[in-house]
Amino acid sequence: MPEITLHAEVGREPGSSNTRRLRAEGKVPGIVYGHGAEPVAVAVVARDLRTALSGEAGANALLTLEAGDQTFLTMAREMQRDPVRGTVTHVDFQIVRRDQVMAADVPVSLTGEALEVAHGDGLVDQQLFVLPVRAKPADIPTIIEVDVSALTIGAAIRISDLALPPGVTTDLDDDVAIVVGQPPRILALEEEAAPAEGEEAEGAEAAAEGAAATEAGGGAGESAAESGGEG
Repeated sequence: MPEITLHAEVGREPGSSNTRRLRAEGKVPGIVYGHGAEPVAVAVVARDLRTALSGEAGANALLTLEAGDQTFLTMAREMQRDPVRGTVTHVDFQIVRRDQVMAADVPVSLTGEALEVAHGDGLVDQQLFVLPVRAKPADIPTIIEVDVSALTIGAAIRISDLALPPGVTTDLDDDVAIVVGQPPRILALEEEAAPAEGEEAEGAEAAAEGAAATEAGGGAGESAAESGGEG
């Protein structure tokens, strides 16, 4: 994974007024922490941060952060965003080591065309869009590709079917489904309705039996009444 150099200002003053001033200047306040180092308050140019994280590695990019007379190997973590604009308002830079196994979320992308599902008017249902992995920083993949060419209706591609790159593992269970070949919508609705129809028939049958029993009971009562009257 390529490393990206990012310049950071140090010695920013705390406080909401200073934070607003930095954002007005097009900068993002942040903090550098990790591996027992004293936290360092920094600020980076928002445009530079956006460019650094919009590359192939995305949010998992390795960032060589030049902060004053110090240089840190970091990854951007815990980014806070403006609820309306979606822009980053604060970022935590976690110090990492090249030989350190760490957790990261990697996007899952489907490749190929599930022809059998398409020909059967089925649906390719992607159920996992991000795969949590554990790997050394340089080994974290930029994307996990899943080939759906052999997918059929009623079948699924699961974690156990993945061939992860060397040095990459995931804590998810092997039976977790990534993508499922769903049957046609109409067929699925018919299958859902079938049990209800069966239950309806059973109810009608029970009602008929109940009515027959009532009629039989009523007839017996009338016979008894007639016998009593004759006596």
